Amino acid sequence: MIWIKWAVLPAAAYLLGSIPFGVVLTRRFAGIDIRREGSRNIGATNVRRLAGSKLAALTLAGDVLKGAVPVYAAIFLSVFDQVAARDAYVSVVALSALLGHVYPVYMKFKGGGKGVATAAGCFLIISPVSVVICVLVFMLMVRWSNRVSAGSLSAAAVLPAAVWAVTGSVIYAGCAVMTAAWIGYRHRDNVRRLINGTEPLFRDKKSR
Repeated sequence: MIWIKWAVLPAAAYLLGSIPFGVVLTRRFAGIDIRREGSRNIGATNVRRLAGSKLAALTLAGDVLKGAVPVYAAIFLSVFDQVAARDAYVSVVALSALLGHVYPVYMKFKGGGKGVATAAGCFLIISPVSVVICVLVFMLMVRWSNRVSAGSLSAAAVLPAAVWAVTGSVIYAGCAVMTAAWIGYRHRDNVRRLINGTEPLFRDKKSR
């Protein structure tokens, strides 16, 4: 049945998104479980704090590819004649990859990441220019605030407008809105710490 064929790639995207690269890499090469140390987040920022920049870079690359690969496959293998149908299918695949990263099946749906890198991978294929805009916003905010979470939240906030302006697709813009809302929700503890002034710095002032 055709619906089964359409469901295969979203399911594969979820399973790929569920791979916790931060956990795998730090266990293998640093002998630590980042789910129990630092911020306890499995993303590149916590990996950097606990295991160094090299493993953080590998974690970041893995998390980006988790979004980029299935979305590229969705576009490349698309059998939809209508643009709206294709955009909707690609969006479903992108959100499935993000869902896997946030609620990974391999970790019993708990302890997933915050979705920034995987979302970047998804939209790097959907709208590369939008990602460039968001990366610039991210870098400026991190530079100004010295906090990664502030950069991530700012980039997420800009994403829907950037996607709409660049692609003109209501569906992709809607996907971006859902993605931004998801990232914001996953950063709710960071928002509290930013308000309280207790959010960890990206770089210690002594080393700047």
